[in-house]
Amino acid sequence: MVYSSVPPLDDRSQLIREHMPLVDIVVQRMIPQVPSFMTRDDMTSAAMEGLIDAANKYDPTKGAKFKTFAEYRIRGAIFDEMRKLDWFSRSLREKHNQLTQTMLKLERKLGRSPDEEEMAEALDMSLEQYHETLAQVSHLGCVSLNETLDHSEEGRSFLDNLVQDGGPTPLEQIESQEMTALMAEVLEELSKKEKLVIALYYYEELTQKEIAEVLGVTEGRVSQLHSQALIKLRVKLLNNELYDE
Repeated sequence: MVYSSVPPLDDRSQLIREHMPLVDIVVQRMIPQVPSFMTRDDMTSAAMEGLIDAANKYDPTKGAKFKTFAEYRIRGAIFDEMRKLDWFSRSLREKHNQLTQTMLKLERKLGRSPDEEEMAEALDMSLEQYHETLAQVSHLGCVSLNETLDHSEEGRSFLDNLVQDGGPTPLEQIESQEMTALMAEVLEELSKKEKLVIALYYYEELTQKEIAEVLGVTEGRVSQLHSQALIKLRVKLLNNELYDE
């Protein structure tokens, strides 16, 4: 199909019908990223809203395939539903903000990302307590990085810029050279294991269990590394004034 603008209603309905299987695919992929009490039905309902939204807003003149555009919209709709359910308790939000602000202060003081021991010391925690806190806020870190970096209709998230499938997307169309440079800089700030967790999780789409087997660590340790990596990424954005809390 070739359109000069937004596709007509009949064609939008066809896009939705043809891409219904994509809903189940994205939901299955995201199950490890959501809290256990968010049901598959909750996710599927939100994903369907995302697919419909994608069909309504798809503009093929921007050079992206509908499937790619729809995946971003579906994933975003699921995260929006998670925020609506407000499954993050106030205490978890406070812990996540404390971790972020502590890392932000240390990075500005040290001129680099702090290591785990430095974070634990700054928080007046043992290393074990710090690891436990990282595990507790792991889902919150994932959601926060799926929030948009700008307020445009097709606002891009930080993770949108991490995940690529080999072709241009509407998000990549508006990506600036400065953002690309920041991506490279941020990823270099991560430790070797953190980089590997991010690569396996977002590029290879492995589960935490599969990543644990690759790294030879526990699933809990993978969760800790993932959470810390996402906080580092968010802190880098805060430092570069590209992320509004």
